Amino acid sequence: MDHLANWIEIPVLDLKRAKEFYSKILDVKLTDIKLQDTAYAIFACEDAYNCGALACGPLYEPSRDGTVVYLNGGKDLSKILARVEKAGGAVLVEKTFLAKEAGYFGLFLDTEGNRMGVQSMS
Repeated sequence: MDHLANWIEIPVLDLKRAKEFYSKILDVKLTDIKLQDTAYAIFACEDAYNCGALACGPLYEPSRDGTVVYLNGGKDLSKILARVEKAGGAVLVEKTFLAKEAGYFGLFLDTEGNRMGVQSMS
């Protein structure tokens, strides 16, 4: 296997609110598209095998208890975690050291009710 994930969809109830949240905490732009009855906001990404979108439609329901997706925390994930509450989310786990090989992680609850993670090496 060359890579584990090709595409990640983060379920949302309010696409506008979720776009504002993720734009603020990750400092990224998202592009809107609509496919059939689902609206997407696609994260800007150079790596075709590391992309994803916010997804709002009848098949998408946010969950605090489901799969946890870890987003790229950049050089220091504490910067992202510091923006979570200001953007309307909640930090569940502050920056925590895992191991030399894995770096650090943190967990947060987004504005839609999804438990999400961030990971960085420093």
